Amino acid sequence: MDILHQQLQTTERVAITSITGMGGIGKTELALQYAHHHLQQKTYPSGVCWLEGRGVDVGIQIVNFAKSQFNLNPSKDDNLQTQVAYCWRNWLQGDVLVIFDDVVDYQEISDFLPPGEARFKVLITTRQKYLGQFFHRLELEVLDEDAALELLVSFVGETRIQQELEEAKALCVDLGFLPLGLELVARYLERKPDLSVAKARQRLKSKWLEHKSLERFSQDMTAERGVATAFELSWQELNEDKRELGRLLSLFAPAAIPWSLVTGCLLEVDEEDLEDWRDDGLVNLSLLQRVGEGSYELHPLIREFFRGKLSESNSVEEMKQGICRVMVAEAKEIPYTPTREDILMFESAIPHLAEVVDNLTDWLTDDNLIEPFAGLGKFYIGQGFYDQAEPWYQQCVNIAQRRLKPTHQNFALSLNNLAYLYKYQGRYSQAESLYLKALDTRKQLLGSTNLYVAQSLNNLAKLYESQGRYNEAEPLHLEALDIRKQLLGSIHEDVAQSLSNLGVLYDFQGRYTESEPLHLEALEMRKQLLGSAHPGVALSLSNLGVLYKRQGRYTEAEPMYLEALEMRKQLLGSAHPDVADSLNHLGVLYDSQGRYRESEPLHLEALEIRKQLLGSVHPDVAQSLNNLAVLYYFQERYSEAEPIYLQALEINRQLLGSTHPNMAASLYNLAQLYNSLGRYAEAELLYLEAVTIFVSKLGEEHPNTQKVRQNYQNFLQKVASENRQGELSDEKSLQIISQMES
Repeated sequence: MDILHQQLQTTERVAITSITGMGGIGKTELALQYAHHHLQQKTYPSGVCWLEGRGVDVGIQIVNFAKSQFNLNPSKDDNLQTQVAYCWRNWLQGDVLVIFDDVVDYQEISDFLPPGEARFKVLITTRQKYLGQFFHRLELEVLDEDAALELLVSFVGETRIQQELEEAKALCVDLGFLPLGLELVARYLERKPDLSVAKARQRLKSKWLEHKSLERFSQDMTAERGVATAFELSWQELNEDKRELGRLLSLFAPAAIPWSLVTGCLLEVDEEDLEDWRDDGLVNLSLLQRVGEGSYELHPLIREFFRGKLSESNSVEEMKQGICRVMVAEAKEIPYTPTREDILMFESAIPHLAEVVDNLTDWLTDDNLIEPFAGLGKFYIGQGFYDQAEPWYQQCVNIAQRRLKPTHQNFALSLNNLAYLYKYQGRYSQAESLYLKALDTRKQLLGSTNLYVAQSLNNLAKLYESQGRYNEAEPLHLEALDIRKQLLGSIHEDVAQSLSNLGVLYDFQGRYTESEPLHLEALEMRKQLLGSAHPGVALSLSNLGVLYKRQGRYTEAEPMYLEALEMRKQLLGSAHPDVADSLNHLGVLYDSQGRYRESEPLHLEALEIRKQLLGSVHPDVAQSLNNLAVLYYFQERYSEAEPIYLQALEINRQLLGSTHPNMAASLYNLAQLYNSLGRYAEAELLYLEAVTIFVSKLGEEHPNTQKVRQNYQNFLQKVASENRQGELSDEKSLQIISQMES
């Protein structure tokens, strides 16, 4: 009210409107409160004149007011405009407040406005945002949460609201913080003292605007209408084209709508005509709100009102098909590893993809059925938000099972996508069965030489690699690479992926001379195809860094790691799995160089990111824990290292099984710790188990196998030199010591 009063004192005329202008925002209530307050304060000694802007001729109201309040008698022979002018000229001296409430058309009041004297203060409430260019606008917004809760409390009482505070907050959100809706529901709750807020929300959602809680009940309310009736007045002012636009918008999610999505649904409509329907119709009546550049949003209750009008249209099927078509195209554009720029570009489409998935799948063709689900999955998985991606991929498999034949290509794709997610989550056994089923289906449908088959082979190989099943992974990688080269040529992003993946496999196997040219070729190809700043390029740089580090080429590894880290932070943001990966690699490198003070914050940051994104039980979290413990071991912080080693060991055992190379690494690291602590009996068994796994999985010639075996031999020499053979229990260990002594 203070802002309103200030505007009235600094200008001759002021128009009140809300940012939405819709019924129920509180325009009339504000005008009434202002009038009552200043009537008591005697701010306007010559009176407050309240005029209805809808339904009754404004000129007649002015003349009747002047007659009854001031005994003015304009000549009946004059026309109405002249009579009104007479009344204004002969009005009592002093400041006057004239209120025109709920004005529909400026032309209906323009001839009857007071003369331009400073003593006349004109206040107009209207749903039309662009009523007149000569008025200042005071834009009313919906209530904030605190004010909305305060309104509920004023009717229902503090105790009742506090008992269900979260439900009360949710109720405010349901009603879009609209004052009229909140007051009506509050009065409904007031009449029903035994009704919980939660139950009231359930009832409201079952019928929305048709529910009795949103109908006007009390005669002492300022508002003369319920919510639906208030909206209906604005609806009646729209022509059919503008109404159809409102109906279409109601089929989108209750979120900001990029206008480009709307134009994509109505390609047959002239762009300028569509803008006119929007601006001159829905926005002008504040049925639609502009919330940003090229972005518009419906109030939740207006959205429900428009949805209630869908039954009056013959074009609903076409509308739903149009939205599905547009959102499928949008989903296809989302990359598997979205950069920060990609996320900003696509995040406004995500709620509308979810709306299609939840409510419009019947209007998706079989060929496009998977795309919206895949788009949502790519958006979340690419950021490391695996838990948010899972329900969409699971829902995708379920609907594909219901709608598609088991041999349909999109059914195989749904299985592949869910398996892809499970692999990232460390749920390897579940991922394998889905990958195998998808591969088998694709081979049956498409034959052995097909890009989808190559994708399945590649994914299965990466899974086996994660499980330490290197001998099984290699032929799959080679077959995928061969298919891709055959069908795509030697220069293609998918070919670069296969080269890179094969190089990583050879790294794990210690086949460094074979892996380096593959990494270099993949890096060069990615730079050529994707540019020098791309997640794929960062991956190749990181892979080369890993190779060089394993070869002891530390000075070559560091710049690769640093460039990859900087690129990933720039493209993906600081809290991303790939950034954690780079931090981890750089920390391990610094450990190898004895740069412990530099490495510790890197390990801690990587661990924190991984826990935040992946949860506490994940192979990558185990890796970070293990590497942090290794650092503490190097620093002789043994009491800190042991519990972290044990935690990493338990995660690996739980997720990867007892024979995974990562498990062997954890066992070996713990053995080294116990060796340093003189706990030889425990160290012996861990060394032996680690050697057995490495020999089985990597072979005798692998650098990891040789390293562990050598340190096991060193351990036995140490035991013998201290004459502590009696603490060992393995016959093989004792035989080796005996041979050393002979």
